[in-house]
Amino acid sequence: MLAEAARAAPHECCGILLGAGNHVRTARPAANIDPSPHSRFEIDPQALVDAHRAARAGGPQVLGYYHSHPGGPPRPSATDAAMAGGDGRIWAIIGHNGDVMFWRDGESGFAELSYQRVQG
Repeated sequence: MLAEAARAAPHECCGILLGAGNHVRTARPAANIDPSPHSRFEIDPQALVDAHRAARAGGPQVLGYYHSHPGGPPRPSATDAAMAGGDGRIWAIIGHNGDVMFWRDGESGFAELSYQRVQG
């Protein structure tokens, strides 16, 4: 995710978090199709359709999404809150300084998650 954020800057990168349970195994980049990619993101719908189809066929589950804030902190913005579905998905946000924070998109808003990076 960090490499994707650096590559996309000054635009926001985005992608899909895949895994099982609460364990993210893969972060799959997707095209940011928002017309204002310097301040917003929209994951390419075909990438989401493909990820959900693969999950139904026995592949990793879609656990959530990631995107970058090339000019700000790794916290949900007002735009993020407005876009969020309150569906319990995990959101990873990469800040302008390379920090990453994970959030659960719940019915009452975003809640910060702790995480541990495991090599391998």
